[in-house]
Amino acid sequence: MSTSPIRTVEIADDSIRLGQFLKLADLAEDGTHARELLEDGVVTVNGRAENRRGRQLVDGDVVAVDGRRARLAARS
Repeated sequence: MSTSPIRTVEIADDSIRLGQFLKLADLAEDGTHARELLEDGVVTVNGRAENRRGRQLVDGDVVAVDGRRARLAARS
């Protein structure tokens, strides 16, 4: 499986919850889909498997789902 280029997604705050970021970055269709992705173990944060929807992401974190990647850019 090849990985795509990393897409940068800006947020207005310093941090965001993983479940929210999955939706914002178009890595999940909605909250239910985000939960399913996390439960299925296909989400990584900075290369490590993550299953906590409430995990706080900060500037520079990279989230990946099935080869699609997005980097958080916080505007502080």
